[in-house]
Amino acid sequence: MAFNFDQWIDRHHSDSLKWRKYRARDVLPLWVADTDFRSPPAVIDALHQRVEHGVFGYGAEPEELFAVVKARMAERYQWQIETEWLVLLPGVVAGLNLCVRAFTAPGEGTFAPTPIYPPFRLAAQWAQRDQINLQMRQENQRWVMDLTAAEMQRRGNEKLLMLCNPHNPGGTVYRRDELEAQLRFALRHDLIVCSDEIHSELILEPGLRHIPFASLNEEAAQRSVTLISPSKSFNIAGLGASLAVIPNKALRQRFNEARRGVVPQVDILALTAATAAWRDGQPWLDAQLAYLRSNRDWLCQQINALPGLHVTPPEATYLAWIAARLPGVASPAAWFEQHGLGLSPGREFGDDGFVRFNFGCTRATLEEAVARMRRAVEATV
Repeated sequence: MAFNFDQWIDRHHSDSLKWRKYRARDVLPLWVADTDFRSPPAVIDALHQRVEHGVFGYGAEPEELFAVVKARMAERYQWQIETEWLVLLPGVVAGLNLCVRAFTAPGEGTFAPTPIYPPFRLAAQWAQRDQINLQMRQENQRWVMDLTAAEMQRRGNEKLLMLCNPHNPGGTVYRRDELEAQLRFALRHDLIVCSDEIHSELILEPGLRHIPFASLNEEAAQRSVTLISPSKSFNIAGLGASLAVIPNKALRQRFNEARRGVVPQVDILALTAATAAWRDGQPWLDAQLAYLRSNRDWLCQQINALPGLHVTPPEATYLAWIAARLPGVASPAAWFEQHGLGLSPGREFGDDGFVRFNFGCTRATLEEAVARMRRAVEATV
């Protein structure tokens, strides 16, 4: 089946958070991490069927979804998981916040890389926990975490290591030796590991594959919470359905206690969409990856030809992390917005010298965005 990712779908007057932000202005929104692509036909068909049923009472445990997830993890990553390890969540961000609250107490702290997408930083802030930011650095055209520096930064009260794999922003897909180094760091300092793997199905670089942190070995499994969702890969973020995979029974109990009475159950339509996406959506996902890979390659070539801008091609995700050192420009995001581009400000991720650019859009939109970016750069000369 052919899928048309060049199809323009007008979201200006919809309920889209992304497009409503600039509804009254001529600004292309390329910020929040959803795409402009129509969701897979398999998902839309499943939702139609469920809506036609016409009764939307309380839902039971989604046995089919659990079976699909277990089969998918085994097939893609050779990771054998058990049904009892799975905890349903209405979003990965809820999982990040629950991990901070479940596994740290007042006066204890967390580790998280920087730059990192804002919910990592906010989860510690909202729980009033300290957070040590582990600096990401460029190495061989990749963004990697500096664990050597982390040894010097630690205070001794840290209980939680928060990881993002693939990394957002930057798009790093961690290799096995890098994950093993993260595990050794966690073992050395007796840390529980929260691994956000929401972008794990959006690997763009040929030859790379995602490795779940918990799949490394039993030591990794027994001290980790893995957060997964089909929301980014199948563009169903507005239908919040995510899972925490927690092999350790004691950690799972603490996690569930933290959510009790506060975090709601997952919507039945969200469960329908998630099941259909993971069960039947792979042909669509494969086609989307080819389209995103082409967008990435063209965008990076264009960006790196502009003075004052540089981007390291992301190995995964549809998010480009662009260094913007423009003469006389204090805030690159604000400058680009003045010239018709709505990008994510780097300061929200920990570095105001960058912007994050969402290239999960039609090629026509991407070409217009680059034209506007070029005009913005030329205006600084």
